[in-house]
Amino acid sequence: MRPTRSAFSCRLALSAAPVLLTAAFAGAAEESVKSPGGKLELKLLTRDGALHYAVSMAGKPVIAPTPVAISIDGLEAPAADGFAKVTRGEVNETIPMVIPTFASEIKVRANTMAVSLGNGLALEARAHDDLVAFRWVCDKSGPMVVRGERFGYRFAEDYRMFYPVPNGTQFISHQENTFFQKKISETKGLETGPAPFLVDLGGGNWLLSTDVNVSGYPGLYIQGTGTPELEARFPGVPAEIAYKNKGEQSIPQRADCIARTSGPRAFPWRAIMITTAEGLLQPGSLYSLADAPKIADTSWIKPGKVAWDWWNDWNITDVDFKPGVNTATYKHYIDHAAANGLPYVILDEGWSRKDEKGEGLVEVVPEIDMPALSAYAKQKGVGLILWTTAYSLEKEFDAAFRKFDEWGVKGIKVDFMVRDDQPMMDFCERVAETAAKHRMLVDFHGGSKPTGLQRTWPNVIEHESVLGLEQNKWSDKANPEYTTLLPFIRMVVGPMDYTPGAMLNRQRDAYKPSNHEPASLGTRCQQLALYVVNMAPLQMLADTPTHYRKNPTAMEFLREVPTTWDETRVIAAEVGEVVAVARRKGDAWWIGALTNWTPRDLTVEADFLGAGGFTMKSWEDGPNAAKEGTDHVVKETQLTKDSKFTIRMAQGGGFVAVVRKGR
Repeated sequence: MRPTRSAFSCRLALSAAPVLLTAAFAGAAEESVKSPGGKLELKLLTRDGALHYAVSMAGKPVIAPTPVAISIDGLEAPAADGFAKVTRGEVNETIPMVIPTFASEIKVRANTMAVSLGNGLALEARAHDDLVAFRWVCDKSGPMVVRGERFGYRFAEDYRMFYPVPNGTQFISHQENTFFQKKISETKGLETGPAPFLVDLGGGNWLLSTDVNVSGYPGLYIQGTGTPELEARFPGVPAEIAYKNKGEQSIPQRADCIARTSGPRAFPWRAIMITTAEGLLQPGSLYSLADAPKIADTSWIKPGKVAWDWWNDWNITDVDFKPGVNTATYKHYIDHAAANGLPYVILDEGWSRKDEKGEGLVEVVPEIDMPALSAYAKQKGVGLILWTTAYSLEKEFDAAFRKFDEWGVKGIKVDFMVRDDQPMMDFCERVAETAAKHRMLVDFHGGSKPTGLQRTWPNVIEHESVLGLEQNKWSDKANPEYTTLLPFIRMVVGPMDYTPGAMLNRQRDAYKPSNHEPASLGTRCQQLALYVVNMAPLQMLADTPTHYRKNPTAMEFLREVPTTWDETRVIAAEVGEVVAVARRKGDAWWIGALTNWTPRDLTVEADFLGAGGFTMKSWEDGPNAAKEGTDHVVKETQLTKDSKFTIRMAQGGGFVAVVRKGR
């Protein structure tokens, strides 16, 4: 281990427990903002000498008054007689999605309110028809130290929720969360969980909360209290970082501040979506909270599919060379990508020469001739994406980007961040901005969930922060119960690199993890459906070229399916049970459906089609798919907008189709 000392000058603390500093209000005050349709209301009020917020839906309390406060060195207490000034406004605009993960443009309507406290602090609030949000704003100029923030959720009832349990402790994890379904009061004692989380309000309504625009600030976590209240937690600035192999790390000591930043500035949004399951699949209001794009010319940002090496363990069997991390193998992946219209090949872990800590970027292992490989990829029209750890990239930052430029690299996959305290979030922004200057895509792995960076820096094309298909190399956690839950929680906050595409597909009784020859849980068509259901502009094809050659009907679909979408219609949405969507790209509609371990039929009305006749080509679970997961059939069906058709899915099954004009 090599401990490093943080440059932040806050005093040291042994934990990240919040410093609660709520300023006293002698008088009572209350202001509210309602959504344009009037259903949602966000109140800001003073109670018991402190500032609170509350949320209601259709006049019914959802979140009871909950204290909020922020402590910034040098700010005086606010005036004692309530709010100094209240201003109101509205938002009514249409914003384009640079990377259209579910729509090419988003219509945004909201009512706004800003409440000044008279001491340089204000709360800015917005109410959309499916979301309320607020954030602190400070007009103080110059450096500032944020000691703590008080925030939480005092729910009006003891609702059931999906609590996010990370794969780590004490704010150190890859955020490959599992979700425990419990009453809110039953979550005490679970590990502090990173947002987002999902609460079942009953009556078909759901609440999802997360943070947006996390810049110069740590990410949001929650902790159970044994009551219907969740308390917010924020990781303190590391005072010391102990690095291990591949960038894994621990924080022996944290400072007694959560951010050292500068103003004037706005702090992250505390966003609370309240909508139906269908609404969770079209989170336009949430996307709109992020800062507008900072890249003027985005024409070079090219989404697409990627031939991936690591998951399939370079297990190519029908070639005349020894597969592995070498030039011949990667030329083969490039040939595979070029032959199937895949714009990218990734070189995952193993391509670079490592130091004694297992790190290094600017030197290549002798088995790979990177200049020759780069030239070959360029000749074939395929871009290269290189894997790196956050530690290696930070250590050799400028030299690495110069070398990537020299090699003509089109993107980087940054892994093992494992934190979202302020210094790590600053690092992510620095990577995004620098990569944009070099016209490179960024795929963040092993770290925080999306918090709006994908809008502000659209070259940040996606994050992992999900328990994805890689788990099938050593566990059974990536399964149909999980894939039918993710679209309603993790995917709401932004695109996710789940890495589907397995061609070995097993039902539960036939499944076992394997590093060398991994398989998926569920059917072949479930794997295919993930390409339509999941938002992933940089979509991996996880399996080996050999397996894709042996499965031409699947490869036909994978060759053609887009990774971005102009429009989305929800066909079916039941959290953790079933999800089905129709997504339009140009004139074609693509349909994807997933079920959990329950076989089911869905009747679909084709009213999303226009006038005239259409042909639907579908990939469906075969008659033996409940026993042999690879079993599938390909059909063609004639449709009009008045047609109805049935989606039949086996246990752990799926369905995909493309609908095009003409007979």
